[in-house]
Amino acid sequence: MTHSKDLQAALQPHFSWHGARLAFLSLFLVALFKVQSVSLSKLSKGFESEAKPSSSEKRLSRFFADFDLDYQEIAQMVVTWMKIPQPWVLSLDRTTWEFGNTCHNLLVLALVHEGIAYPLMWEMLDKKGNSNQRERIELMERFSVLFPDAAVAFLAGDREFIGQVWTFYLLLEPQQSFRLRIRKTDKITHDGKTLAAGTLLAHLQVGEKQRLSGSCKVWGCAVMVEALRLPDGQLLTVVAPVGTSEPLQDYAQRWNIETWFGAFKTRGFCIESTHFKDPERLSKLFALLTLALCWAMQTGRFIAQHTPIPIKNHGRKAKSVFRTGFDHLQHLLLNPTPSHRQALRATFSFLSGT
Repeated sequence: MTHSKDLQAALQPHFSWHGARLAFLSLFLVALFKVQSVSLSKLSKGFESEAKPSSSEKRLSRFFADFDLDYQEIAQMVVTWMKIPQPWVLSLDRTTWEFGNTCHNLLVLALVHEGIAYPLMWEMLDKKGNSNQRERIELMERFSVLFPDAAVAFLAGDREFIGQVWTFYLLLEPQQSFRLRIRKTDKITHDGKTLAAGTLLAHLQVGEKQRLSGSCKVWGCAVMVEALRLPDGQLLTVVAPVGTSEPLQDYAQRWNIETWFGAFKTRGFCIESTHFKDPERLSKLFALLTLALCWAMQTGRFIAQHTPIPIKNHGRKAKSVFRTGFDHLQHLLLNPTPSHRQALRATFSFLSGT
């Protein structure tokens, strides 16, 4: 039995897809870890199939062109596989890259846990630059519909995810707690005076932080404001609902999304090598990479639990948990010895839930 057949058996209980589609998913995931690229021509050479690579490439093209993917099912699989306890930490961000004259611009809502963020839902923006407040609200509404009973600790967002309408929406009942970084030019009303954040907090030295006391408003919304002068001299100012205990500390979890960016891009699946221009095809590819991310992370976690990842002199891990899992899976798939096949089957249990 091939690796992909074993993987298909592990995935079967969790998907409503019929056999041919599930077989394709298994072939895709195995090939992805082998060739470390989303280029269809390269993926086709990694397919465990008696068909010629040209036939496998056509099969890949047909899937992305014709198969209607259930993105809600993908989001639910992420939650099931990763077993992330509630309350959840959500992060809103964008990732962009260009292929020729095409600009790929994705607005992503991700679930943050243990050093990485897992995409749950996303929107392909048909423009360059930032999302607008309506697009963010629609993404949050989709999340609320899919996970109506989920307990969310807070939503974190960088300086581009701000604005009066957006903040009022988050403060509406039922309130969605947030940790939003504002720009130094954004106005803060404090103790009867309205000043730009950069002016009001200009006195902060590197490493110094301050929480504004008393009443604060930003965009007319009553909020808590806490700021820190970063080592590079920039001002990090975070707003949160009144009564939040540690806004800056909470907001720091947003930076975990950078690990996910690396996993999808040059340090992992090389999504920027895709030649897709159609937004829907790219969205399907993004969904499959999210499943691959979960497989690599679960594998990396298992390895790290039994053999701790070495720490370098600078205090960071020699290799990320994602990269540890990715490299292990790639090694097993490219070297199909009997012992490696047995070890690979053990990683399938992370996806089967056993």
